[in-house]
Amino acid sequence: MELVERKKEVRWLWSHFLVSQRRICGLLSVAESSCRYVSRKDDEPLRAKLLEVAREKPRWGYRRLQLKLEEKGLHVNHKRVYRVYREAGLLIRRKRRKRLLRAGFVRPALTGANQEWALDFVHDAAESGRKFRVLSVLDVYTRECLALEVDTSFASRRVTRELEKIVAERGAPKAIRCDNGPELTSRHFLAWCIERKIDLVHIEPGRPVQNAHVESFHGKLRDECLNASWFGNLFEARRKITVWKEEYNEERPHSSLGYVPPAKFARRIAALRPPTADSAPQFGEREEKEVMSLGQVNVV
Repeated sequence: MELVERKKEVRWLWSHFLVSQRRICGLLSVAESSCRYVSRKDDEPLRAKLLEVAREKPRWGYRRLQLKLEEKGLHVNHKRVYRVYREAGLLIRRKRRKRLLRAGFVRPALTGANQEWALDFVHDAAESGRKFRVLSVLDVYTRECLALEVDTSFASRRVTRELEKIVAERGAPKAIRCDNGPELTSRHFLAWCIERKIDLVHIEPGRPVQNAHVESFHGKLRDECLNASWFGNLFEARRKITVWKEEYNEERPHSSLGYVPPAKFARRIAALRPPTADSAPQFGEREEKEVMSLGQVNVV
C-alpha cells in the first residue's frame, strides 16, 4: 500500500473511531508529520495544462503527457506530474491478461532498418455495420509504421501491391514475419518473396506472441484510434487511420526508443550510416551503439 493510500486510511479511521491520530499513525506505520502535512504549492496551473493536453490525447499516460508539457515550455518533475495526474482522475486503468508461462526462444538481434518487417491484419466496423480490415506493416527495428491500408478484403495480390509501394520507397527487407493467413501463404505471395529474395517467417499457429511487435502496435492502434473514433463509412475510416499513422510516426513518443518518435529515431540512425552501409556494416558501429544506448532500444 502506498503512502497516499495509507494517509487516506488514517483520515478515515480518525473520523469514524474514537482513537487518537497518533495511535492510528503508529498502527499503520505512517509518520505524524507526513499525515498532518499540508502542501503550500499551487498545482492549479499544472493541473489546467495537464487537463488541456489530456483532452488532446486522452489515451496517453503521464510520461507522454509530460513530454507534451515540456514541448509547451513547462518543465516539471515527473513525480509531481504523476501526483497531479492521479488527483485529476486521469489515471488509465488497463486490464492485465492472464498469461501462461511458456518456454521461449532467443531471436537474433536486429541492428538496422529493413532487416525485418512485421505484417498482420486488424478488424473493425463502420457505423453501418460494414466490416473492414486494416493491413499494417511495421519495421521491427525502428518501430515505424510503413503502411496502414484499409479495405473490406485483402487478396494476396493486393497485399503484394501495397508491399511493392513500400519497397519502391525504402528498399526490400531481408525478412517478413507474418501469420498463416490464406493471403500470406498463397502461391502468389510465396513466389513474390522468392523473386525478391525475402525470407518469409511464418509464426506457429495460435502463437501470436511470436509476432509480438505488430501485436503490441495493434494494441496502441485499437486503444488510441479504433476505439476512440467513430467511422461513418470506409472513406472516413481511411482518413482517420491515416492521420493517426502520421501522428504515430512523427509525434507519438515510443517508450522502447527512449520516448522518441519512430521517424525521428530512424532519421537519427540513418544519419550515422554511410551510403555503403550494406557492403560495410561494421563502419560506424560504435557511433550507432551510442545512439541506441541514448534511445534505450529494446530489440529482441
